[in-house]
Amino acid sequence: MTTPRPSTPAPGSAPRPAPWIRTRLRAAPLGTLLGAALAFVSVLLAAALPRAQDRGADQALRAFLDRSEPIGTSLLATAPPLDAAQGPEALEQTLKGLLARTGGDFDIVRDEVVYGRRTVKRQPLVEPELTSPSGIPPGMSLLYVRQAEAHVKLVAGHWPADPPAPSAGAASGAASGAAPPPMQIALSRGAAETIGARLGSVLKTATVTGGAPSAEVVGLFTAIDETEDFWAELGCFNRACEHYTGDKLSWDADAFVGAGSLGRLDSWGRTAEDFWRLPVDVGRLRADRLDATSAHIASYIAGPIAAALPGETRRELLRSSSRLPELFEEARARRQAAAPLAAIGPLGVAGVAFVVLCLAGALTADRREAELRLLLARGGSRCGIVGRLLGEGAVTVLPAAAVATSLAVLLLPTPRLAPSLLAAAAVTLLTLLAFPVRAAVLLTPPRPAARWRRPVAELLVLIATGAAVLEVRRRGVAPAGAGLDPLLVAAPLLLALCGALLLARLQPVVTGWLARAAARRSGLVGFLGLALAARGAGAPVRGRTGPSVLPLIALLLAITSGGFGAAVLESADSARIGVARLAVGGDASIAAYGRSPLPDGLVKAAGELPGVRTSVPLWIDHDSTVLGTAQGTTQVTVIVAEAAAYAELSRALGCGSFDPALLATGGGGSAGEAVPALFSSGLARQAAPGTYTLRPGSGGELRTRVAGVIGCTPARPADGAATVVLPAGPATAALVRGADHPNRWFALGSPDGARLRALLGSALPKPSAPAPAPAPGSAPRGPSTEEVYPVRTSAEALAELSADPLQRSAQHLFWASVAGSAGFALLAVLLRLTRTLPERAALLARLRTMGLRRRQGVQLILAETLPQTLAAAAGGALVAAAAVALLGPAMDLSTLVGASVPTGVRLTAGAVLTQALGLAALVAAAVLVEAATSGRRQITTELRAGDQS
Repeated sequence: MTTPRPSTPAPGSAPRPAPWIRTRLRAAPLGTLLGAALAFVSVLLAAALPRAQDRGADQALRAFLDRSEPIGTSLLATAPPLDAAQGPEALEQTLKGLLARTGGDFDIVRDEVVYGRRTVKRQPLVEPELTSPSGIPPGMSLLYVRQAEAHVKLVAGHWPADPPAPSAGAASGAASGAAPPPMQIALSRGAAETIGARLGSVLKTATVTGGAPSAEVVGLFTAIDETEDFWAELGCFNRACEHYTGDKLSWDADAFVGAGSLGRLDSWGRTAEDFWRLPVDVGRLRADRLDATSAHIASYIAGPIAAALPGETRRELLRSSSRLPELFEEARARRQAAAPLAAIGPLGVAGVAFVVLCLAGALTADRREAELRLLLARGGSRCGIVGRLLGEGAVTVLPAAAVATSLAVLLLPTPRLAPSLLAAAAVTLLTLLAFPVRAAVLLTPPRPAARWRRPVAELLVLIATGAAVLEVRRRGVAPAGAGLDPLLVAAPLLLALCGALLLARLQPVVTGWLARAAARRSGLVGFLGLALAARGAGAPVRGRTGPSVLPLIALLLAITSGGFGAAVLESADSARIGVARLAVGGDASIAAYGRSPLPDGLVKAAGELPGVRTSVPLWIDHDSTVLGTAQGTTQVTVIVAEAAAYAELSRALGCGSFDPALLATGGGGSAGEAVPALFSSGLARQAAPGTYTLRPGSGGELRTRVAGVIGCTPARPADGAATVVLPAGPATAALVRGADHPNRWFALGSPDGARLRALLGSALPKPSAPAPAPAPGSAPRGPSTEEVYPVRTSAEALAELSADPLQRSAQHLFWASVAGSAGFALLAVLLRLTRTLPERAALLARLRTMGLRRRQGVQLILAETLPQTLAAAAGGALVAAAAVALLGPAMDLSTLVGASVPTGVRLTAGAVLTQALGLAALVAAAVLVEAATSGRRQITTELRAGDQS
């Protein structure tokens, strides 16, 4: 049997070398996948962040504009009529010219355009049968609005039609000066009932030149939807409006005319004008294009476009106006005020991610240092090796970055693409260059150690941090309109970097002391773990400083940015609660109209509701006067309340706390004895301590003495309000008429608004018979129960303040950034553990052969790793507290609160400790899991070394 000879290669052919990149990637598949995953997550966050910010800013802008009146987000153009014979076609032609100049930066909702002609002034109706409450006849204005009939429902009659062509007799009568036929109008049923008109009524005005114009009611209608934007600023259509001349009441009611009456409108009101209301499409406005949009609309109002429109529309006196520029300016100021918090979180996660990417590159280079030096020793050049490493990284990083960017674009659709692409490209470049750059540094020929480099770098960081903090403290926040304040945003991170560098200096020393102290004890695990921690925190690696300080920096950046931002949010929430409670006067309130008392039994029943902790009934009068002040007589607001309950309310709201003993009556309450009173600080400046005469608006007179001064009071917390607080009791009730029947009720606790309203409805007296329908010509029914006795709760007021999308967007973005920072900080710790895993496994394997138990091995890993984590948590909490103390006074929280509040952030331990302890617990749990899984496998591998020989 012959053995086949191996085939010999053909002459001149040689085996081709295996491709470098494919071979290298196959040699470490797990590392390749982890590198691709890190690149994917980093690029995804970088690409998604600008898009999330754009979406939040756009939603906040649109929600802010939606809360404005429809007339505020519209362009209004007016012009005198061209001539008396002008028809609707001329209005439509002008509308086309107005719409031709829109588009681009803003669009018009064409289906909601309102245009037509209206009389400028209302004319009094002289019909004697109409309702005249104070002897003043009702006024009426007439309007023609294109397609107005599509927004109403006729309940009687017909819509105004074009008048029939005049006959020969009518024409001769008109030529001889006879009165023209009445104009046909459509009036709302509610307005007609109020002013006393009915179907077929002929309404006349005062005589003007050319005759006395008149109008015949040919149709009655009701609005299909009274809240529709169509009715905004049109006039008094759906119901008659109250009009006061001094204290005399009259009614105003407006009506629609048909297209055939366009030429006669100027005879009704002496002057008529054409108008076009163009609602801007708020849903398509973008925050990033706000400046261009504002400039375009400003040009439409008073600029080149406004100058060109009269010629293009052939209306020389065409004028345009809008409130949009003011609204845009307010929206821009709101966005700039919320910008610091919106930037602190993303900048923190960016800093932590940068540290993690550098750490990953450094650890990869250190792990492959022997391989790289071998390639260099065998003739490879540094440029060639770095080029191969770039190609190796591009195969994994670029596809992951492309997929991450595409996913961010698909998940967060926004018009702007450039910021997302730029952020993704920057992170991709950093991910791609981190390892090659570190490898190039490792392959650089060693130079003499320069001990001055690290101290100089740390000194520069310290100087930059001090300068930033001092500048922010000196000038405060950036002035309004200046945009994002970079110093205010970067200063917390600079403080975190300084804290990390200081901690990196102190930790080896402190850990070494602890290790020497543990050496004197009998246990081995504590000493060995602390010794390893001390050596890992400051040990040099081949003459260079190891990357162990980078996880510390990542942890401190995450804790500081999270703690500082959480303190800002908690201060905003606390201020928002305070504003809501102060606006209500407590946690709940019920008020009566004027000095009318609350229903009998309501105060007692409300105080017994679940959730009510303190019930405070009081009597308040805004028309009282104090005699004998520096001005002689001063108008004040008098509050009569039970002293102890009102003092508790004031203390809970932080508004004018006082000792209830100040209002102790002391005497028997005789008529000649002065009643103790609390004067507000503004009133006290006009009244020296002493006795004064108080005259309540309800009648009566009493002498009061100044028992104390308060700066604020819950019943009327307005700044500078002149108030007098009196104690409730027999003495006050005898001298102040009505003071024994409260007209306000405040409560502390957690009362339910629905229960309060239900209780109020049950406390009102029930009518003995159903209320009759209003007769024609009568005034509308009185206000509802909620209008007469308004019920308010702090929970409802807080919900209104918290409904701002700008606040929600900033908060969501911040908490998402905190989660990202925590994830990257945890990854930094895990990368460090992975780097030291082989050495640690070998040490544990040798200790296992000497009798070390498995539980002790886990304890050893925790003793080695947790000192740095605990030091980072403590240091991060201290740095975050320092950042709040140093930078907090410069932050304005009014935009985040939703109301004007004093500038400054309050330092609270809960917000900072939650971030520090939460991240420390997360890292400890991850270390424990890693020690119990990966460490066990590595130890087993080390113990079996040599079994395969």
